[in-house]
Parts: sequence; C-alpha cells; structure tokens
Amino acid sequence: MDGVRLRGEDRRRADEGDLTSRVEPSPPSGMDRRRFLLTSLAGALAAPLAARAQPARKVPRIGILTLASSASTPILQAFRDGLRELGYVESQNMALEFRFAHGRPDTLVSLAVELVRQDMDVIVADGGQAALAAKSVTQRIPIVMGAVGDPVKVGLVTSLARPGTNVTGLTLLSVELSSKRLELLREAIPYASRVAVLWNPGNPAGKDYLEQTKGAARVLGVEIAAVEARGTSDLDAALEAVAAARPSALISLADATLWNHRRRVVDFALRKRIPALFPEREFADDGGLMAYGPNVPANFRRAAVYVDKILKGAKPADLPVEEPTKFELVINLKTAKALGVTIPPSLLARADQVIE
Repeated sequence: MDGVRLRGEDRRRADEGDLTSRVEPSPPSGMDRRRFLLTSLAGALAAPLAARAQPARKVPRIGILTLASSASTPILQAFRDGLRELGYVESQNMALEFRFAHGRPDTLVSLAVELVRQDMDVIVADGGQAALAAKSVTQRIPIVMGAVGDPVKVGLVTSLARPGTNVTGLTLLSVELSSKRLELLREAIPYASRVAVLWNPGNPAGKDYLEQTKGAARVLGVEIAAVEARGTSDLDAALEAVAAARPSALISLADATLWNHRRRVVDFALRKRIPALFPEREFADDGGLMAYGPNVPANFRRAAVYVDKILKGAKPADLPVEEPTKFELVINLKTAKALGVTIPPSLLARADQVIE
C-alpha cells in the first residue's frame, strides 16, 4: 500500500506542478493597472525620441572667396576635383559657399564678412587680395591660399615653414619669375626694345612684380612702359593705354583680376598685333603667344588637400606653405604665325607644350 500511496503523491504533485505552470498572472488592478499603462506608454515614446535626439553629423562648410564671377573657372573646378578625389561630395558630405567679387576688389572684405557670419569651417582665398580680405575679418576661421605671390612679405604668414597664423596654402613664386619672363620674351622677340607691362597696383605683390621686371629690363636694355589695371571697370582704358604706348611687345604680370579677364587681354593683343607673354598657361591656351609660370589649377587642386587636413583637425599655423616646383613654358605657334613671329628653335625645344 505504501508503494501505491507514493505513486499517488507523485501523481498529485505532478498535477499540481502542471496546474502551476498553466496559471496566468492576474492582471493589475486599480492604481497598479494605471501605473503599468503609463510606464509602457512612456517606454514606447522614449525610443523614437531618443533616436531623434542623437546629434546629426555636421557637414563641413567651405567658403570660397574669389574675384571671379563664376565657379566654372579652371582653378575653381580644379579645387572641386581635388575635393572629390579626397571623398568629398557636394551636398552630401560637404557644402561650398561661393562669394564672387566680379572683378571688384573693393567688395572682397564685405564678402569675407558674409562668410564669417555664416561660420564657415574653412575659407579658400583665390589670390592675395582675397586672402588679405579674409584675414582682416577673422583670426579664428582657417584660411587656405590657393595662389599668392609672397605671403610672408604681405603679412599673411610669419614664415613659409611655420605660418604661425590662421592662414596657410600655396604660393606662386611669381615675384622671382618676373625677370625670367622678360628674358624669355626678349629671346622670342629680339627686336623688342620697348615692352608694355600690364600690372595691378592693388595686388599685394604687384609692386614687387614690377620692380623685378624693371630690374631685368635694365640688364637687357629694354624700355618699360608700365600700365596700371586696377580692376574690371578700368581694364579697357588700361588696354588702350597699352596701345598708345606703341610697344614692341607686352607682358602681363600675375594677378587674379587679369587672369579672370585673360580672354579680353589676349584678344586685345591679337587685335593690335602685339606679341605678348603671360604668367599662366591658360593665356596661351586662349590664344596668347607665350606663357611661363606654375600651373595655377594644380595649386588649387592641391589646396583641397590643405582643406582636408584642416577639417580633420590640423592647425593652419603648423601646415607649411608649399611652393611650386614645376614651371611650364607654353608657346602658341598658331598665334605666332598670325602675328608673323618666328620663334627660335632653341626656345621651342625648351617648351613644355607647343600649341599648333
């Protein structure tokens, strides 16, 4: 009987266990029920709110200050290409804010103020005038120079190796090249005894460019007729002054305004049949006789690397200013033929490119 009784207890316990496993928890009542519902609702609302509360990743904003009138210029396109090569896609992970001075240097400071008020992460300056304008209104926002003649002399940086300010970037070394350009022009045009020099006195390095050219002229026995072109509004008058000087040849000194209006200068020289040498290859591409100097679009493509480093935490004061290492001699033989000029074979042999 004991064996039977033990089996019966086991059965009872098993049944009790089964019943216990099937018992549902009793629903909360009264205050407990209200507390349960409020807690559940709060949890449901908190999840999406918490997701929305996560800070969105900031898209870097890059300001571009230029004397140009359009973003389609070769140098600005080169800068955008440089950014794209580094993984920056406009309207996706970076934004560009352009400020165009339309050839009016007097508007650069007010345009720079606009970029500062919009709190750019970096400002890219097209030329010395733009860089000085930007530096005059902010010592906080990093400034990257795309192409400046002598940033130390004009006070943009303390030294090329250690800028020591909120400015860094690239220089053109155009001051040192001014005398070389006159030598090349005289080699191409041996009879050039009187040379008109088109320059911008508003350019921070303009006087240095002119003095270098005058120094070379004294050595070569060349008379210089310096003609000022301060901006877009007086460019036509300046070109007419060049024609009135009746020069044997023309040199255009490095300047952002003249570069942006190079086609007007080139067309004038062709129309007046004046052989001309320019500081950048784009002049020769557009019909100028000769050009000698660094590749400016390459400078601006490289400027994108500076922007990238700064956006990743580098300080402009610690980023050395780069100097160009390659200089291009471009000769437009098509223009030479139109002008009746014979370029010496020795000069053609040294050219990096001959346009035919």
